[in-house]
Amino acid sequence: KMKFPNKITKMKTENLKIIKLTANVSNKDESGFLAVPLVQRGVVVVAVGYSIAPKGDMDLMVSQVRRSLVSVIQQYSHISGLYLCGHSAGAHLAAMVLSTDWTQYNISPQIKGAFLVSGVYDLQPILSTYVNEPLKMTEEVAIRNSPSHFLPQLTRSSASCDIVVAVAQNDSPEFRKQSEEYFKALESAGLKVSFEDVPNTDHFNIIEQLVDENYHLTKVSCSC
Repeated sequence: KMKFPNKITKMKTENLKIIKLTANVSNKDESGFLAVPLVQRGVVVVAVGYSIAPKGDMDLMVSQVRRSLVSVIQQYSHISGLYLCGHSAGAHLAAMVLSTDWTQYNISPQIKGAFLVSGVYDLQPILSTYVNEPLKMTEEVAIRNSPSHFLPQLTRSSASCDIVVAVAQNDSPEFRKQSEEYFKALESAGLKVSFEDVPNTDHFNIIEQLVDENYHLTKVSCSC
């Protein structure tokens, strides 16, 4: 169950901008440092934790993050904007949230923006790698949890969402390939999407530098 601070509930929620942060960590507290520049600008940041493998399988992780958004919507029904931000595995989960059929949850979240950093959007290439050892994904599981296979649903659910797909200059070839291909697929589908190829960064410091208010991606995320 998600816990919300009482102080926030006393504010005028229609003036709140909320960013739901899904980082590549199992403990949501570890990603709290990323919230600093956003909180300083009056943004409410909800850091989401989820059960990583082997405790949780891929279906459970996706379900947990989707249900966390439902909890945010139920707690703050009149917020001015809801935005997603995810890095690596967190970007994958954020993209799956964008691709959700919300009629199954009886809500219509109207996500205004999404910030997907160095993500994985097709899980099939990792089936034969060490990454899949704790996950134990079958091809069927990989397909039904790959954002790249849900573009029609994403178009229906998130047509008005401004999406930023970012990748590090020194990310691995597979991360760069997936980011570029996902961006092109979203663009071809007519979605509002931009691509950020961030120079002089690797898979880790591309997100770690968000604590710097002068960092390019910090400025991009704060302008959403």
